[in-house]
Amino acid sequence: MQHLIDTNDFSDRDIAAIFADARRFKAKRPPRLLKDKLLITLFFEASTRTRSSFEVAAKRLGAAVVHLDPSRSSTKKGESLEDTFANLCAMEPDGVIIRHSENTTPSLLAEMEMTPVINAGAGNYAHPTQALLDLFTLEEYFADEGGVAGKKIAIVGDIANSRVAASDIRLLRRMGMEITLVAPEPFMPETDLPRTERIEEVLDKVEVIMSLRAQLERHAKPIFEDYAEYARHYCITEDLLADRSIMIMHPGPVMRNIDISDAILDDPRSLVLDQVTNGVYVRMAILKHLLLDT
Repeated sequence: MQHLIDTNDFSDRDIAAIFADARRFKAKRPPRLLKDKLLITLFFEASTRTRSSFEVAAKRLGAAVVHLDPSRSSTKKGESLEDTFANLCAMEPDGVIIRHSENTTPSLLAEMEMTPVINAGAGNYAHPTQALLDLFTLEEYFADEGGVAGKKIAIVGDIANSRVAASDIRLLRRMGMEITLVAPEPFMPETDLPRTERIEEVLDKVEVIMSLRAQLERHAKPIFEDYAEYARHYCITEDLLADRSIMIMHPGPVMRNIDISDAILDDPRSLVLDQVTNGVYVRMAILKHLLLDT
């Protein structure tokens, strides 16, 4: 039984096979490979893209999907998460896709070895399927240049609170990308990566910028008076990029004109919707890998 708790659960060979499937699925919709499979989604935090992407991916492969709303589940009556999970597994699903505010929850459930567990985002540490779809999108973009190894990317925004940034840093670094972190000091994690507070310092050094949602609400001590002040320093705009051929990414949800301007979201340099599209195919390939190939 294999789980996906973080990207290090997959070898380089696993990732190559998943990406090969994702490319095939994108070129031609596959047969209903998972037509006899049942998946349960268990999201303890709000989600639009990730949950719907998983559900679309599963249904395109023919799987049935049941969503459990934790706000209406027995966890609200005092039942432990482990007991809730055990009872769900007693219904013999083929996998559970979970999002939770605690970093360790997916791994704790995986250790029960009752069904494959797929981490759809946990705490501020891991969002493995987002990291994999980001890598796939970058590999697709740089395909004619030999892939991502040696390419330079800046990650901009509230990095300390971002599980996407945490997973991306581990995976993109593993694949040979050169990463610079751009954020005010309170938004920075502990790291040995190059770092700066000024986005202007990286513009002539990188091929990609990964913008993150500004999460001012997560900081007890105000860093900026409001989002408009944050945007003056870190919003990706036409004036900032000028004519540079820097590709722009964002895991969503995008705060328009705070993280990225309207004009840049509509610019050919934006890969934001490509990430969403690729997320379906990468998650299809991950489900196939976990439920059929292992």
